[in-house]
Amino acid sequence: MGNPLRQLAGETAIYGLSTILARIINFLFVPVYTRMLTTESYGVVTEFMAYIAVLQVVLVLGLETGCFRFANRQGVNPVKVYSDALAAVFGVSGVFLALMIAFAEPISSWLGYDGYGSCIMYVGGILAMDSVTAILFAKLRQEHKALKFAVFKTVKIITETVANILLFFPFASMCARRAAEAGVQVDALSSGDVWLLHFVSPTPDFSYVIFAIFVSCIVCTLLFLPSLLKFSFEFDGKLLKEMLVYSLPLMVAALPGIVNDFLDRILFRFFDTGAEAWRSSLGIYQAAVKLSVIMSLFIQMFRFAAEPFFFQRAEDKGSKALYAKVMEYFTAFCGLAFLGVMLYMDVISLILGKDFREGVGIVPIMLISYMILGMLFNVSMWYKLSGKTSMAIYITLSGLVVTAVVNIVFMPMFSYWASAAAHLSSYTVMFIISAVLGQKYYPIPYRWGRLAFVFVAMLAVYAVSVVIDKAFFGDLVIGTSPAGRVVAELAVHTVLIGVYLAAAAVIVKAPAKTSKSLSAGRPQ
Repeated sequence: MGNPLRQLAGETAIYGLSTILARIINFLFVPVYTRMLTTESYGVVTEFMAYIAVLQVVLVLGLETGCFRFANRQGVNPVKVYSDALAAVFGVSGVFLALMIAFAEPISSWLGYDGYGSCIMYVGGILAMDSVTAILFAKLRQEHKALKFAVFKTVKIITETVANILLFFPFASMCARRAAEAGVQVDALSSGDVWLLHFVSPTPDFSYVIFAIFVSCIVCTLLFLPSLLKFSFEFDGKLLKEMLVYSLPLMVAALPGIVNDFLDRILFRFFDTGAEAWRSSLGIYQAAVKLSVIMSLFIQMFRFAAEPFFFQRAEDKGSKALYAKVMEYFTAFCGLAFLGVMLYMDVISLILGKDFREGVGIVPIMLISYMILGMLFNVSMWYKLSGKTSMAIYITLSGLVVTAVVNIVFMPMFSYWASAAAHLSSYTVMFIISAVLGQKYYPIPYRWGRLAFVFVAMLAVYAVSVVIDKAFFGDLVIGTSPAGRVVAELAVHTVLIGVYLAAAAVIVKAPAKTSKSLSAGRPQ
C-alpha cells in the first residue's frame, strides 16, 4: 500500500506545483482586484467566470474521464481514443465559438453590458481553446507526464499574470497620461490614441481580467502545437460512439454539479437583497470565497492525480482498502487547511480591500463546504469505477435542487450568507446520498468513525482558539493593538495547529481492528 500512496502523493505534488502557482498568483491579485476594481466591476468578473465554468463542462463532453477509462482497456489503441476525443471536442467548440462571435453584441446587450461585445468573443475563445487543451492535458495525465503538465500550466499562468500586470499598471498609467496630455477624460480616449483600446477599456475594469485570460489561452494552445503535429491521428467511429455513451452521462452529471457550484453567482442578478447593487454583493462574496482558496486548491491538486490513480488500481487486490486509506489522509489534510486559514484570519483578511472585508464571516462555512466537496469526490469514485455513471445524474441533481431552493428562498433576506449556506447544505446532501449508494453498489471500507474523529479534532481546536482569543486577546485589531499581542495570538494558534496534527496522526495511523472487517467492506 505504501508505494501506490507515495506515487499518488508524488504526482499530486507535481500537479500541485502549477495548480498552487495559479491559485497563489490569483490569490495575490485579489489585493489588486479589490483595490483597483469597484465591488461592482469585480462582481461582473465573477459572473463571467461562472458562465465560463458551466459552459466548459458542456464543451468537453465528459471525455476527460472517458479517455482515462478507454485508454486503459486491453486491446484498445490509446491513439484512437484521444483522436476521437479531440475530433468531437474540436467540432463542438468550433461551432460554439462561431456563434459567440456572430451574436456577441446582442448577448452583451442582453446581459446589460452594452459596448462590451468583445468580452463575449473573448469568452468564446477562452472556452473553445480550453476545451480542446483539456483533452490534451488529460493525455499528459494518462501518460503520467506530470512535469510537462505542470510546465504548460505554469506558462499559461505566467502569461495571464504578465498580461494582468501590464494592463492594470503600465497600460492604465499610459492611458491616464495620454488623456492628461490631450486634456480629455480617460474614457474619451479611442483606439486611435492607444492601439490596445481595440481590445480593452482605457480605465481598469472587468475587461482587463477577461482579456488577460484570453491571451493566456492562446499561448497555452500554441504550446501543444508541436505535439499535435507529431500526433498520429487514428479515428474510430465505433469507439467514439462507445466513448460518448460512457462520457455524456458524466457530462450531464457534471453539469448540475458545476451549475451547483456556480448557480449562486448567476442568481445574484435576480434574487440578491439589494436589487440595484447585486453586482456589488457578488463582488464582496467572491472576494470572501477567495480566502478559502487553500482548501479548493488542495482538492483540485488531489483530483488531477487521484482520478487516473483510482482507475489504474481498480483491479488490484486490496484496492478498496487503499481507497479508504486515501480518504482518511485526505480528510486529515483538509482539516489542517481549515485551521491554517481560520487561525490566521486576522492577518489573511487584510489581503482584501476595505470595501470587500465585510464578507469574511462566510469563510469558515466555505472552507467546510469545500472539505465536504473533496470527500464527495472520493466517495463518488464508485460509480465511475463500476460503470454506473448514470447514477451520478441523480446525485448531482439532488444537490442542485438544494442549492437552488436555499438561494432562491433565503438570498432575498440574507444575500451572500444564503449562498454560503447553500454550498454547505448541497455538498452535504450529495455526500450522504453518494456514500449510501456506494456502499450498496461498490462497497469501500471507509472507516467513518475515524473520519468523524478528524472532524471533531478540527472543530475542537477551532473552538478552543475562539475561546482563548476572547478570554486573553479581546477584540484584537491588526494595526491598532500592540505588536506583542499579535505575535502572542499567532503563536498560540500555531501551537493549536500542532495539537491538531498530533491528534490527526494518531487517528489516521491507528491500526485497523481486523483485516477481515476491511476486506468485507464494513466501516469501523
